[in-house]
Amino acid sequence: MYQPSHFRIDDAETLQLTIEQSPFATLVTHGADSGLTADHLPMLFEPANDGATPATLLGHIARGNPLARELKNGPDTRSALATFHGPHAYITPSWYPAKRDHGKVVPTWNYQVVHAHCRLRLIDDPEWLKRLVGRLTLRFEQDRPSPWSIDDAPDDYIAGMCRAIMGIELTIERLEGKRKASQHKPISERESIYRGLQVEYGYPDDAARCLSGLD
Repeated sequence: MYQPSHFRIDDAETLQLTIEQSPFATLVTHGADSGLTADHLPMLFEPANDGATPATLLGHIARGNPLARELKNGPDTRSALATFHGPHAYITPSWYPAKRDHGKVVPTWNYQVVHAHCRLRLIDDPEWLKRLVGRLTLRFEQDRPSPWSIDDAPDDYIAGMCRAIMGIELTIERLEGKRKASQHKPISERESIYRGLQVEYGYPDDAARCLSGLD
């Protein structure tokens, strides 16, 4: 990923927070048979345990996915890249004060993203998979007025669904993050972007501040 220094995210807490707030990942792998492929799935972030164990990402894929077959029949692990997209938006030059002053402006796209460089391994363990599905469900149901739980479904049904998936564990070797948010631009331009994101796009305050470089 191209990384100008003024866009680079080095703070570990910010990198982790971006993953947790935008957990639907694009997982890119390369296989001997399938070549370069991309899968899309929600993932849970597990922080490092006081240096004893590295940080990991946990998820699952369909048992019929070629990635599952290749991992099961090939090496125990392989390199993988998981990409997490945070807020992003098209930025129109119409918001810039400079458009009125001299017109020397162009559009851009502001965004925040984290790349997790990992080693991926397959997990074919029914109990592990049931725990993971329970945790994923809790993660996305907990704020609902009446959260759904896997305990609401028959045990044999959940067991059958888990037999149709394979778990994946990504051991994180390196995280890199980027926030391209006009933070190198004049404050007047950033404030105009902030207002435009809220008024025209309806962005909430936190996302508008992130994408305008004001936070």
